[in-house]
Amino acid sequence: MSSTGEFDLIRRYFQRPQLQTAVPMVIGPGDDGAILEVPAGQQLVVSADTLVADVHFLAAMPPQHIAQRCLAANLSDLAAMGAKPAWFTLCLTLPTPDSAFLQGFSDGLVQMAEAYQISLAGGDTTRGPLAISIQIMGLVPTNTALVRSGAQQGDDIYVSGYLGDAAAGLECLRKNINDTGYLAQRFFNPTPRLLLGEWLRGKATAALDISDGLLQDLGHILTQSKVGARVNLETLPLSPELCAKLPKDKCEELALAVGEDFELCFTLPRLWRQDLQDFSRQHNLPITRIGSVEASPGLNLLRAGQKVTLPTKLGWQHF
Repeated sequence: MSSTGEFDLIRRYFQRPQLQTAVPMVIGPGDDGAILEVPAGQQLVVSADTLVADVHFLAAMPPQHIAQRCLAANLSDLAAMGAKPAWFTLCLTLPTPDSAFLQGFSDGLVQMAEAYQISLAGGDTTRGPLAISIQIMGLVPTNTALVRSGAQQGDDIYVSGYLGDAAAGLECLRKNINDTGYLAQRFFNPTPRLLLGEWLRGKATAALDISDGLLQDLGHILTQSKVGARVNLETLPLSPELCAKLPKDKCEELALAVGEDFELCFTLPRLWRQDLQDFSRQHNLPITRIGSVEASPGLNLLRAGQKVTLPTKLGWQHF
């Protein structure tokens, strides 16, 4: 990709006004770096992800859906920290500067940026196998960010939304790349739970988003908080659409150990139960109590009060 072609590509597809107006910048795209100003009394939350074709998304997906999924996955990290979106950078690696792909990808970014009020601060384009790297930045009031290390004995364990839908949606898309049904949409267009994350500030003792599987991700909270947990299989939130498509044991497997749902898993003192129910009703968001935190280390799965052997695979392994 020549330098002239690269700069023209950036101007045409990624310097669109809709991508730079949500959160102001001192200096935005066009220089060697953006200049951002963090408001007084706020802290900057920064996260980054690289998503590779046919590893984190299907290369044959419509480019708009690829953009939606990639930015939503990063926004979910901000939700897990209780942060409000501010800016992101984009590094896009492309085999060829395909105008149809770039227009669709750019349109998907615009849709997400406008929906979640986030500005593109800059980035890079280069030639190579299709991959998208996003660094995302959000703001939280000083010393209020959600972390993984504060879970306490007796806390309730919750998850938002439904689990297993995205994994089932991926299989739907493998069969029909143009599938736009409910399950497929849960894969290519997950919903970052930003309002829930902000509400949990000052209430939740620990939180993260479920990207690699409930058991594996909950394990990170338990390890960093130096506690254990019990999870009741009967309470796993499974959508009607998932249960109508697959046997119950397969639904549980997808919910426990596959991931890609980008829902929040968090621990919350019992005193917040009623307030959380009120939030759930107000925002029409299912939030399910699936277990409790225990003092003794380890994760125990229960069915009808009896311990169940943990699956051999607890979640997605990157290497």
